[in-house]
Amino acid sequence: MLDFSILTDYMDVFLEGFKITIIASFIALICSFILGTLIAVMRIAPFKPLNWIGTVYVEFIRNIPVLVIVFFTYLAFDFGGMTAGIIGLTVYTAAFIAEAIRAGIMSVPRGQMEAARSSGLTYGQAMKSVILPQAIKIVIPPLGNQFINLVKNSSLLAVVAGGDLMYQGDLISASTFSTFDTYIFVGLFYLILTIPLSFGVGFLEKRLARSN
Repeated sequence: MLDFSILTDYMDVFLEGFKITIIASFIALICSFILGTLIAVMRIAPFKPLNWIGTVYVEFIRNIPVLVIVFFTYLAFDFGGMTAGIIGLTVYTAAFIAEAIRAGIMSVPRGQMEAARSSGLTYGQAMKSVILPQAIKIVIPPLGNQFINLVKNSSLLAVVAGGDLMYQGDLISASTFSTFDTYIFVGLFYLILTIPLSFGVGFLEKRLARSN
């Protein structure tokens, strides 16, 4: 039976970690979306060096464990744990977001770009105002799944003392010697974050399916 006294006695510690997890996930989410979008555009831009850079980034980062990226950022640049974790999550998640958005861009009919260019827009303007809005709408479900994965991957901040929920759970476990109960409560806090995100993604997916 679970020892709920751990939850009540250490609620302030759990909530501090919960807050850090939300902040780190939100910042990494925004940054990875921006970086991923940029990489996606580079991969299909009519300029070979940009294609090459985008492709190398995606293939390199996707094939490295996110833990290695977080450790490298923490040790190589001497950042604090939270900062290193956010950067590591951003770099890693952006590679997957880039592939999702690139797939969305490729699914937009080529005539859209040609029409935008013929109306006087530059390539960048056409991409920003015409192509990307359509592409992002198409790939909202896979993007949502990547954001859920990002929240779960934020637990890796614990290995660099990032102050997140998992890190606080480690501290509580060490002081109470109730490892099983502590991590059950940690898991429940993660579910509080991920279940609403999962339902939100499902809702958007159904709504987009009805609108098509």
